[in-house]
Amino acid sequence: MLEYYTFFGLSIPVFLVGIGVLIGALLLSVAYLTYFERKVLGAMQRRQGPMTVGPLGLLQPIADGLKLFSKETIIPSAAHRAVFLIAPMLLFMLALIAWAVIPVGAQMVLSNINVGILYLFAVSSMGVYGVIMAGWASNSRYAFLGAMRSASQMVSYEVSMGLIIVSVLLVCGSLNLSEIVLAERPWFAQILLIPMFVVFLVSILAETNRAPFDLPEGESELSGGFMVEYSSMTFALFFLGEYANMILMSGMTVVLFMGGWLAPLPLEAFEYVPGIVWFVLKTTLVLFFFIWARATFPRYRYDQLMRLGWKVFLPFTLGWIVLMSGTLLAFDALP
Repeated sequence: MLEYYTFFGLSIPVFLVGIGVLIGALLLSVAYLTYFERKVLGAMQRRQGPMTVGPLGLLQPIADGLKLFSKETIIPSAAHRAVFLIAPMLLFMLALIAWAVIPVGAQMVLSNINVGILYLFAVSSMGVYGVIMAGWASNSRYAFLGAMRSASQMVSYEVSMGLIIVSVLLVCGSLNLSEIVLAERPWFAQILLIPMFVVFLVSILAETNRAPFDLPEGESELSGGFMVEYSSMTFALFFLGEYANMILMSGMTVVLFMGGWLAPLPLEAFEYVPGIVWFVLKTTLVLFFFIWARATFPRYRYDQLMRLGWKVFLPFTLGWIVLMSGTLLAFDALP
């Protein structure tokens, strides 16, 4: 039976209300993540960042959004019109629907399915199609080269990310994301997961095409990469999709390695803080890592990026899974 919520005399299914709240919160978070990034980068570079629009520049994301959505959408004459317009919509849509299985608190998840990890794999692996479609449909050499870079980069680091998630599943024994958060993890398993956590943090930078792995958008050699021919609303959708993916990957990191909505320490004072607050604080911490990396490291060369993925991360994660499996078996700690 469907549960309904009455709003101004209208009966609306509860799951639709949940979807609306989640999408609204995500869009607001994406808008103010850009503000947060510009402020943090400003502080790291000894400048102020946005200060003009609104108090402390708090209305700057709203002004940027209005500017982008009010401009004319220019489609190159040689572009494939339908694919050119579908690509940014696909990328943005995938960044939203992946949140259906992410638990942001106790019993706070849209769809608590038993194969949540597989669902995330399926959705995140489809993101590369939006980028390739954009590069091909633009009919530009720069855009197509950026799309090819992005495809190889995302596929390369998805292999390592998959193996890292397998190591978490070895410890937790479930594909359900809520059960992964609540699973009892032996102290030695927690220690063994630390190197995997570090590799995962680097891999999500490459997966989301963020600095220092922002080669598909390399302004210095590709003039903007696969987005070079996009403007106004279509460019804004790519922009929103990139930042929504950053929040998604941060949420995945929190669920897999940082205890999800649970308090970091078993202190009595922490018991009164709602779980969703802990989830948001931990996600913000991972997002700060994204921005910190952008402000600190120069862009990698393409051969360095591929070497790191295939010659360092892949052998390391494979060997570490063997080590973890043997350790868990030796201590009879397999779930």
